[in-house]
Amino acid sequence: MAVQTTIQPVKGTRDFYPEAMAFRNWLYGKVREISELFGYQEFEAPILERLELYAAKSGEELVKEQAFVLQDRGGDNLALRPELTPSLARMVAQRQASLVLPVRWFSFGPFWRYERPQRGRAREFFQWNIDLLGTETPAADGEIVSIGALFLRSLGLTADEVAIHVNSRRLMERKLAEMGVEGDRRVEVFRLIDRRDKMPVDKWEQWALDMGLSGEQLEALRGLLSRLDVWQESDELRQVFATAQAFGVGDYLVYDAGIVRGLDYYTGPVFEAYDRERFFRAIFGGGRYDNLVADVGGDRISGVGFAMGDVIVELLLERAGKRPTLTTSPSRVLVTLFSADLYPQALGLAARLRQAGIPTEQALEPDRLGKQIRIADRKGIPFVAIVGPDELAAGQVVLKNLVTGEQEACSEEEVVARLGP
Repeated sequence: MAVQTTIQPVKGTRDFYPEAMAFRNWLYGKVREISELFGYQEFEAPILERLELYAAKSGEELVKEQAFVLQDRGGDNLALRPELTPSLARMVAQRQASLVLPVRWFSFGPFWRYERPQRGRAREFFQWNIDLLGTETPAADGEIVSIGALFLRSLGLTADEVAIHVNSRRLMERKLAEMGVEGDRRVEVFRLIDRRDKMPVDKWEQWALDMGLSGEQLEALRGLLSRLDVWQESDELRQVFATAQAFGVGDYLVYDAGIVRGLDYYTGPVFEAYDRERFFRAIFGGGRYDNLVADVGGDRISGVGFAMGDVIVELLLERAGKRPTLTTSPSRVLVTLFSADLYPQALGLAARLRQAGIPTEQALEPDRLGKQIRIADRKGIPFVAIVGPDELAAGQVVLKNLVTGEQEACSEEEVVARLGP
């Protein structure tokens, strides 16, 4: 008889068994907590968007190399969303006249990019997006960056372990203009800068010369990228750093002239968070976009935000020894089954506990009490409720705490009081 081969999941996707789902929900809870702490409202956008939404807004590499593209039966080209900012801009443009500015929105949902799966990178991933639209003050950039820093701190990650690298596209455009790099060539140089840490030095320099930079311009660019004080020439960056300082997270920020972000729609401050060892790729990244809403049909409205994927965060917490220990079972108690004839009584107790708002699991078949207790313990259920003939006769329930090993006989009312919220 032939052995049946188990069908494997699609490459680059993940199965979320309960233990993985527990972490995802925990992370989502952290995201929601910090977002709502600053007054951000949750929203969601479609999983499928028209390809044209990304084609003109997100850069050639994202559309041609990373997007999952499909054609519907009507012949329209669609994409599984590789990012959320263009969808956000479209939604804001559609209701721009009725929105109360500034808009503070956040989302946590699935995305897809056709990339080579590797450590910290999957084709399907969950991502936090948080954006502030409707104001051009650098205080908004400072708020968004500070939210990122406060989130990292809420995970238990210190400024000695992680840092947010900050720069400004406007500042870099000005510095490139001083070097004689004009017009469309600046976009090419931004891509060059963005790839600097991803290529061997000799190949990176040859690419710079091939795109038309002179030896003098290349030398000036190398000097610019090594400077740590250039941010002081930018009023907006000074305010970003001052805002983070006021929020008490200034030690999480560092200036880095090498941060320009690869997407074409960024116009002002940009930033990426990394672990200090640079063991992983970016934890999150984002920046200011002044023209995106207008590009998708709305009036000009400025925005700033960032996106953070779940994969890197989990790996980072594991490496730092700070991944939380989570229970996969929602149950507070397992009601055991002493014998088949006592099933109605056990079922009734479980029902009354649920009516009191206590998540309760019940045994469906009679088995050795020790085995039922071991099952509860393996599932991470902290209590078992034992109802046998003697307990029924006395109108009591034996409640056993599997964490401490203690147990005592008590009334149903006492059980509810001890297990309740």
